[in-house]
Amino acid sequence: MRGESWERDAMEMVPLAPKCGVEITGVRLSEAEGDTLDAIRTAIYEHGVALFRGQDDFTPEAHIAFARRWGGIDINNYFPLTDEHPEIAVVRKAADQQTNIGGDWHTDHSYDQVPAMGSILVARTLPPSGGDTLFAHMGAAYDALPEDLTQEIEGLEAFHTADHIYKADGLYAKTDMGRELRGHDLKTGATHPVVIRHPVTGRKLLYVNRAFTVNLVGKTREESLPLLTRLYAEALAADNTCRVRWEPGAVAIWDNRTTWHNALNDYQGHAREMHRITLSGEALAA
Repeated sequence: MRGESWERDAMEMVPLAPKCGVEITGVRLSEAEGDTLDAIRTAIYEHGVALFRGQDDFTPEAHIAFARRWGGIDINNYFPLTDEHPEIAVVRKAADQQTNIGGDWHTDHSYDQVPAMGSILVARTLPPSGGDTLFAHMGAAYDALPEDLTQEIEGLEAFHTADHIYKADGLYAKTDMGRELRGHDLKTGATHPVVIRHPVTGRKLLYVNRAFTVNLVGKTREESLPLLTRLYAEALAADNTCRVRWEPGAVAIWDNRTTWHNALNDYQGHAREMHRITLSGEALAA
């Protein structure tokens, strides 16, 4: 307990951007538990994403142990899994591939009935430059919406699915990333409020995203697109984004309810491999 108290007192936070993200120092994730882990959770729920540098001892075993201390683990249905550690999904792009995974603004697992809480992403192989991940805070996005738009989306629900992306004839199957992925025959679909309240903080969050939100309930895709497109533009127009710059030993943990993210594909000719564990969430409500 004494060591844990010292670590919590040593923990410092510096914003990555005014409204999104925080870098946390003075913490070894491989040993974080108790009050220290609670403080990390609180920071992520509030800021959306936390970056930890210098975590060179965060082995796959430590990665899994930390995730289990946090809570449940959701096994990914689409990404490759490591043979030794099936809890870990491999997010990789080979040097000769053109397409990357997650190269557009999205929220992981919004197509699930109970979406994932978030993810723990560890840098394993990095290109000489590039490959950063952008994040956007959906609480800040909601707060910045014009009043007329806030009123228009009040009480609306949206349908989310991943089928058009991961199925056998989906978006990835038409690229050189298709051979890497699994789950081509899975059927997904979930309906969630367009505006949710964070299960812990109670903050209102915009909960639609470009990748997995297909339509508003009661409207066709074509009828839904004007409003959805406006929401996407508004969400990214405000000063609510941040950039995670990867380096060896870096770990990012984010809250899927609170953020969108976008993996930049600006390192052609170089390999990039990240290890991801997805943290179990809870049902969402307005």
